[in-house]
Formats: sequence, C-alpha cells, structure tokens
Amino acid sequence: MLVLSDKSLLLGDKNLLAFSAGVDSSALFYLLIENKIPFDIAIVDYGIRAQSKEEIVHAKSLAKKYTLKCYSKKAPIFKSNFEQNAREFRYRFFESLVNKHDYDNLLTAHQLNDQLEWLFMRLTKGAGVSELIGFKSTVQKDNYTLLRPLLEYSKDELLHYLHKNNYSYFIDESNTDEKHERNRFRKEFSDPLMQKYKDGIRRSFEYLKNDKEEIESTFETSCSHKELIVIKLQTISAKARAADIALKKLGYLLSAKQRKEIEKENSLVIGGIWTVEVQGDLLYIAPYIETDMPKKFKELCRVNKIPNKIRPYLFQHNIDLENIAINFHY
Repeated sequence: MLVLSDKSLLLGDKNLLAFSAGVDSSALFYLLIENKIPFDIAIVDYGIRAQSKEEIVHAKSLAKKYTLKCYSKKAPIFKSNFEQNAREFRYRFFESLVNKHDYDNLLTAHQLNDQLEWLFMRLTKGAGVSELIGFKSTVQKDNYTLLRPLLEYSKDELLHYLHKNNYSYFIDESNTDEKHERNRFRKEFSDPLMQKYKDGIRRSFEYLKNDKEEIESTFETSCSHKELIVIKLQTISAKARAADIALKKLGYLLSAKQRKEIEKENSLVIGGIWTVEVQGDLLYIAPYIETDMPKKFKELCRVNKIPNKIRPYLFQHNIDLENIAINFHY
C-alpha cells in the first residue's frame, strides 16, 4: 500500500502538482485524490512528441472531472541542451504559478529510481555524499516548499498501483531515447539493479540521507539575500562542500578541479562567474562583478568585515550592509 509522506502538511496547504501524465505524476495525482488532499495541476507541452497534445487534453479532462485547476504552457523548441533547458523552463513556469496564485507547496513525483539514476550520474563525475544524494523530500524555497512525497517508492510499485486501480497514464517514448544521458544510465544500470535489489537500495538511501545530514551539520547558512549566500563554517575543512551545495542551489555545478581550488584558496573567482571568499568562519558567495565604488561605501564594507570581491555585488544591488552584517557576525 502506498502512503504519502508529509500528508498532514499537504492537507492544510494550497498545493500545485507538477503533472506530466506519465507513470510517476499520475500515481501521485490519484494518491492525492484518494487522500482528499486539495491541489491543482500544471503541465508543459514541449511539442517534440505526437502524443504531447493528447497528454494536455488528458490533463484538462482529469482536472475537469475532479474540479481542479489545470495550467498548461507550450515550451519553445530547444535546439541544444534539451534536458537542462526544459527543466529550467518548467520550473520557471511552476514558480510563476506559485507566485501568482499563492501556492504553499509545489509537488513533484520523483521516486526511488530517479534517486538511483542521479547517484550513478554524479558518481561518474566525482562527487561526495551531499552531491550523490540529490533529492530531499522537503526543500524550503524563498516563498514555497518543494515536496517530493514518492521518494521511497520504485517505478514498479507505482505502476502496480496504477494497474491495480485501473488508473490511466501515458508512456513517454522519449524516456527510452539513449541520446539523453539519464536514459542510458536508466537502461544500463539503475533499472537492472532496481529489479533485483530494490529493498536494499531503499535502505541504503535512508542511511545515506542520515550521513548527509550529519555532514551538513558542519555548516549552516547565516544569510541569503538574492544571489548572495553567507555560510557559517563549524570547521574550515567544510568550505568546499558548503560552497558546492550553495552554488548548486544557485544553478552552478562545480568541477572536481574547482572544488580543490576552493579547498586551497580563501578568495577566488569560479568560472569567471561566481566569487567565493572566506573570512574567519564565514564563507561568502555572490556573482562576480567589477564596478567602481565610492570611498564611503568601501569604508562601510571594511567596518562590517565584508570581503573585497563581494563588495561590488552588494553595491550594485544596494544591499543594506549594516542590517545584513548583524546576521553575519552576531
């Protein structure tokens, strides 16, 4: 029997489900219905498959049947980096709906197979525990909570649930197209292992998540303002890991070489884009900017112990140094 995590949170909130009409989101859709949890759905049409239009019609039909709102949007044609561009487009769409209609939670249907695929993909690029465990069941964003209620269930368990209850869903043919990296990892590694060792893999992810929480207890975010992040380090050896996690949230993935540079240096620019500076037990991250600043502003930065490379971003965005400094140093 499938049981939703965070059910009490979902019941009292306004929820938006990221829907695709595939196995995972369809299973989550019907679980929400069965548990009488109020929600609406949002779906993106990428226009690359013939059945995309059928999926949109299906989504609208389901919404009408269960008296839900259904938001849909047609994506532009992405000629390169489809997976990344498609992901960025749909999350911009979802977040625009969250902001416009005041949703408390955004629900996605990531499941156990997705976790294993991510682990393999990161493992081949060089990653620690925090990077290998890419999915958390609850992620607090600036103005909403991202929830993944199905992380402990496998694709086969979701399929069994749909078949047992005669619930409808679509199969996305592009999930078998091996030109996409994730599909290759799915076919060659994660699916065969999941079929044989599902229970052990499920337990391993629970242990790894506990290990990740322990590792990440060595640092905590002191302040976050726009694209500025300041992290308090319990130990200086945690700075590379803390920077890696913070930059990932900002949409930038560090290479193994860049992580080693951060371990060695206390002030550097990553990829010509991000400034990473350590001063005392504080790690500062902000976009790299070069600009002239008045002497009065520089002196105020000095008094508030703001590192040199961070100052231009604060100046350009007119960030109140004295108010933010309280969060940094006290």
